[in-house]
Amino acid sequence: MKKELFRILLPFGVAFLLLVLLMPRNAKFAYDYRKGRAWKYETLYAQFDFPIYKTEEQIREERGNASSEVIPYFKFSDEIVSRNLRAAERSELGTLRPAVVSSLRAIYQKGVLSDEGSRRHSPVESDVIYVQRDKRAVKYPTAEVYRLTEARAQLLADVSEVSRVNVDSLFRAAGIYDLLVPNLLYDEQTTELVHAESATSISPTSGYVNAGQLIVQEGEIVTGEIVQMLDSYKREFEANVGYLGPPALLLLGNVLIALAILALLYLSIYFNNPRIFEDSRFPYLVVVFLLGALASLILVRLNERLLLLFPFTLVALLLQAFMRNRVVVPVYVVSLLPLLIFSHDGAVLFVMYFTAGMVAILAFRYFNRGWKQFITALITFGVLALVYLGFRAADMVAGNVWRALLRLFIGSMATVACYPLIYLFEHLFNLVSNSRLIELCDVSNPLIRELEQKAPGTFQHSLQVMNMSDAVARAIGANAVLVRAGALYHDIGKMNNPLCFIENESLVTRDGAPQYHDGLTPEQSARDIIRHMAEGVEIAQKHHLPDVIVDFIRSHHGTTTTGYFYNQFLRAGGDPALSGEFRYPGVKPVSKEQIILMLCDSVEAASRTLTEFTPEAYSAFVERIVAGKMEEGQFDQADISISELGVLKETLKQYLAQIHHERIVYPKQKSK
Repeated sequence: MKKELFRILLPFGVAFLLLVLLMPRNAKFAYDYRKGRAWKYETLYAQFDFPIYKTEEQIREERGNASSEVIPYFKFSDEIVSRNLRAAERSELGTLRPAVVSSLRAIYQKGVLSDEGSRRHSPVESDVIYVQRDKRAVKYPTAEVYRLTEARAQLLADVSEVSRVNVDSLFRAAGIYDLLVPNLLYDEQTTELVHAESATSISPTSGYVNAGQLIVQEGEIVTGEIVQMLDSYKREFEANVGYLGPPALLLLGNVLIALAILALLYLSIYFNNPRIFEDSRFPYLVVVFLLGALASLILVRLNERLLLLFPFTLVALLLQAFMRNRVVVPVYVVSLLPLLIFSHDGAVLFVMYFTAGMVAILAFRYFNRGWKQFITALITFGVLALVYLGFRAADMVAGNVWRALLRLFIGSMATVACYPLIYLFEHLFNLVSNSRLIELCDVSNPLIRELEQKAPGTFQHSLQVMNMSDAVARAIGANAVLVRAGALYHDIGKMNNPLCFIENESLVTRDGAPQYHDGLTPEQSARDIIRHMAEGVEIAQKHHLPDVIVDFIRSHHGTTTTGYFYNQFLRAGGDPALSGEFRYPGVKPVSKEQIILMLCDSVEAASRTLTEFTPEAYSAFVERIVAGKMEEGQFDQADISISELGVLKETLKQYLAQIHHERIVYPKQKSK
């Protein structure tokens, strides 16, 4: 008892510690809000100063504007100014020389562009330019600097005010206009560099909210501006403020949440299949649960956008490989609870991945081999995309749609890439996946081919039992693939001594030839027949068949007796106290699948003795077989209900009616 309790508590203890360790240390923002809806909480005031962060759309728009607007970069040339001013001072202008030099100095001080100016030297017209002077760049409106034509007109106007002569003719004759050239020189390399930096240096904030400032009033409609403030408040709260209470209280809250999640996990197993606690599927189940739960917690801490990349549907497929859907569904739901609780879009992600997981389980039944797994991945992606777009249309999730769909597609494809983990888990936990069972059901594998060659009658019997068991398993919701594999190998031990069994004896001996059991005592015959069970276990283990298949070999006769030879023994005056010599040393069935195989094996073998083929005869025959097994106590440890047993019997009766249906008697053809 203590050992069994330890086997349960150890995995739960490890899971508990990991959950508490990885749970977020910052409190989650306690308010839920949507644009266009009324604020349903009390009036909210800022508890601290925080910046208003721009939305992704705003930042994208500003970056787009910055990338389309190129501001030219010019260098102020002191060399040109000095050279031309010296030339002006040496000119022969008489009394006009001081006025010319003064005007040139003033014009050059503001800066002169060529007439084509920035329009020729920059990709786009700009209202402003950068001017670098004395290692310092300053942004100027283009209107505050001169174009060359404007500069010469200004020079002419300035000098004309102090002279009555024809200044224009004088300037042309003295070459003064040639002293006025552009001193703002375009720097193409720096322009491109500044442009590249401006496109990436967009400020992430657009304002500031002070502590105590009103954010939203109770009952107020949440506008886009309020949503931006609330998003900024939440971001600052979770990143820099977090939990405002005592740290011990936060830890206690995380402990209670972890206990609640693990309690749900325990109850999900207990109410659906408590036998899982007794075998290696339980630690495997806990590992798969942690795969989904811890991935949620880690990605919430790192970057919630990565949640769309993680293949959560893989958790459902890994569970489905070794367990029934009645266990898979609640355990998968529990594994998604950390995602629901701690992610900001937890409700959206939970619905998305739960829906996709259920569809993936259904699709994987039909598309589970080779390249067909990609069909399952595409179906999963389609479901995820549709649910996401539904929430997006309802304005319940934000972000770039195409990026989100790309992440969901990658995550869906990752399901196929990671599915081979099942073979690693299969080896580590000594389990058998449905894929492995399907491979075992292939009648072309070497061991079954050997059975067909050595014991063809037993091979045909096994095929009939396999098909009959499949029909019954589907009728009561048992694992049809598992019972098919068990049925195919249950009599594998008969190939060591095939003639000992009547289905082979009648095929390989001639009429009138001695039969195998002629001359043997009932004890000897029973001993040879019973031996096929132990030899079957030996052959199965030699060929490395899974333990679950070996269990079918041990349990398909349970602890029943070899009825025919035991009755012979009693009719000959044998002592009933010696019935142990005629009893199989097997184990009683414990699962539905083992019960199905036991009954189908007996019904298929005994049905060959039927002489009357009516519904009443089939009903009485099946009832007698089932009642005989129950009287021998073969169902004492079986996980099967009365209602399931009733469905099982009805299915067997219908199956017998189908394989023994009447046929038309074809008339003999008259010979010519």
